[in-house]
Amino acid sequence: MDSRTTAGGPRIRIGMVGGGPGADIGATHRFAQRLDDRYELVAGVFGQDPEASKTFGAGLHVDPSRIYPDAETMADAEAEREDGIEVVTIATPNSSHLPLARIFLERGFSVVCEKPLTTSVADALELHRLATSAGVVFAVPHAYSAYAMVREAARLVRDGALGKLTLVQVEHASGWASEALERTGHKQALWRTTPEIAGFPSVVGDLGTHAFHLTRYITGLELEEVSADLSTVVPERGVIDNAFVHLHLTGGVRGALWASMVATGQEHGLRIRVFGEKGSLEWRHEDPQHLVVRSADATSTTLAQGQARLSEDAARLTRVGLGHSEGFLEAFTDFYSDVADALLARRDGAPFTPRELSFPTIDDGVLGVAFVDAAARSSSASGAWTKPSVSLADLHSREEARA
Repeated sequence: MDSRTTAGGPRIRIGMVGGGPGADIGATHRFAQRLDDRYELVAGVFGQDPEASKTFGAGLHVDPSRIYPDAETMADAEAEREDGIEVVTIATPNSSHLPLARIFLERGFSVVCEKPLTTSVADALELHRLATSAGVVFAVPHAYSAYAMVREAARLVRDGALGKLTLVQVEHASGWASEALERTGHKQALWRTTPEIAGFPSVVGDLGTHAFHLTRYITGLELEEVSADLSTVVPERGVIDNAFVHLHLTGGVRGALWASMVATGQEHGLRIRVFGEKGSLEWRHEDPQHLVVRSADATSTTLAQGQARLSEDAARLTRVGLGHSEGFLEAFTDFYSDVADALLARRDGAPFTPRELSFPTIDDGVLGVAFVDAAARSSSASGAWTKPSVSLADLHSREEARA
């Protein structure tokens, strides 16, 4: 048993905006909140139709008086309650993230906000300003970084197992929208292919930001510039659905990122390979409990979740031991449990130092949006090398200026 469980202690009171009928990601958030028994869903706005929201919330056993018609009413009412929410999950389409998050941040609530954080760098920086000024916990669920074997990969890199890094190859290439599903009334396809909602470079924000964050998380490197070729494969689709992006990372490391929703026949399609002077590693989302490590002489070792030889970073995220697969819901739970540690420290007024390998924050969300923006600007300039408009150092300077 580790710090992920409450051991009978009080759960964190959480609310949700979005994630209603037909929203798979909303169900994922709720499962993850409950698996380690650290959260209690007590309030929400589960869609734009108040009656449908009430019906849906009742099915989640939320008190009918705390199922609200809109986010502003919810934030005002919960702020007045002694037992009001401590954090809210925003699981809505991209264009709504800034206005919804602002409502809760201005009332002092912590926030878990889906990615991409916003559809523009200016909006992302405004959200960063609001979050840092409020002094709350703000988390962005790039939950792939919470797989035990991703944490193991990041630890191996930081401990020098691969030597000096040289190359990174990452892809999140899915085939889910290789046909024009948006023309059939498919709910997810409709909003993800509407530029006013998803943003014009849709697949870069939707899948590319996951691949980009995974690259930063495992390697510890930052983006210097990109050269991108963004395209629309499905005829008459209004957004980008395929992206090839070359990366220049800190330390002279070169990388390539492929993000696609039109990779016909591919399943989830998330894979990363990291190469160094002494060896390389590979992790695939479709086989998440394994990590392949190769030495310079091509000797291959497959590490498995639950092995005694793994780092504490991986071991603390393993529930059931060697030979028992853990997957997406468990990784999402790991994300929420790491966030819970920060939320409990804030509740108790206790000092909190995040682990070196922990959950993605508002900083990661902003850098993801800056990556999307740089890729779009590069592609419109025929692939010209383009620097992101915001760096991690810039964000730290902003935080220090507000301190």
